[in-house]
Amino acid sequence: MNGKTVMITGATAGIGLATARDLARRGARVAVVGRDEAKTRRVVQEIRTATGNTSVEPWTADLSSQTAVRRLAQEFTQAHPALDVLVNNAGGYWATRHTTADGLDHTFALNHLAPFLLTNLLLDTLKAAPAGRIVTVSSGAQANGRINFDDLMGERAYSGMRAYSQSKLANVLFTYELARRLDGTGVTANVLHPGVVRTDFGKEDSGRVFRALYPLVRLVMTSPDKGAETSVHLASSTEVDGVTGRYFAKRQPTKSSKLSYDRALAARLWEVSEELTGLAAPQSTDGLVDDPGPNRSVR
Repeated sequence: MNGKTVMITGATAGIGLATARDLARRGARVAVVGRDEAKTRRVVQEIRTATGNTSVEPWTADLSSQTAVRRLAQEFTQAHPALDVLVNNAGGYWATRHTTADGLDHTFALNHLAPFLLTNLLLDTLKAAPAGRIVTVSSGAQANGRINFDDLMGERAYSGMRAYSQSKLANVLFTYELARRLDGTGVTANVLHPGVVRTDFGKEDSGRVFRALYPLVRLVMTSPDKGAETSVHLASSTEVDGVTGRYFAKRQPTKSSKLSYDRALAARLWEVSEELTGLAAPQSTDGLVDDPGPNRSVR
């Protein structure tokens, strides 16, 4: 990975941190994206000390905010003309419904719309690399996911696990559609299940059932380092040169849910995601996409 530039979102803890540390150890220039500036800077210093790699950079953005995503993409592309690897790792679970600054469901906004928007905004820098790679962290929960276009934001009926599973299926549908759209560009896009990993997953709003079961489930969970292995593999291994539009688990390509291969569903999700992120909106004079306004929803 010497000489390669990698961006990892949600890289200040858990799988993201383990991924950043491993790729830094392999010599990559690593952009560590975190929500809290002080914590991000502290983690970057820890990675530099642990790996001896001084080319580890702190980048701060609350990815649930589309304004923050746009700013991150704009500032990063100004600093780096090419991006070799984008690891869309940030995500989370909330037992109750929360809304973002954009008036969207927090789970769908962070887990799906953030990587959708960030990836699209960084495509030119990925295409500028010799062989750009996009790696998105999904979950085995994608197998239980359904895309409910009639209540995409969970305004009528919210379930934390249903919202999470929907967002993780969206990760897979997005990746497959992205791979099709990037055919012939040299940029690859793959998605993965990291396994059941010991992290702070659901810590902010876990719910009573989750809190009751977590101590038992934790006993069979793997470490963040183990959970990061597939992300690192897809980011760095020559074994996956040119491989695109695949779902991985334990560093091996495998089948995702039957629904995830529905091309019509993927195309519709893409169109809805463009609407919700304002990607089709005209550019403002400062280079950022004009904000279409809060409380956007799709019926």
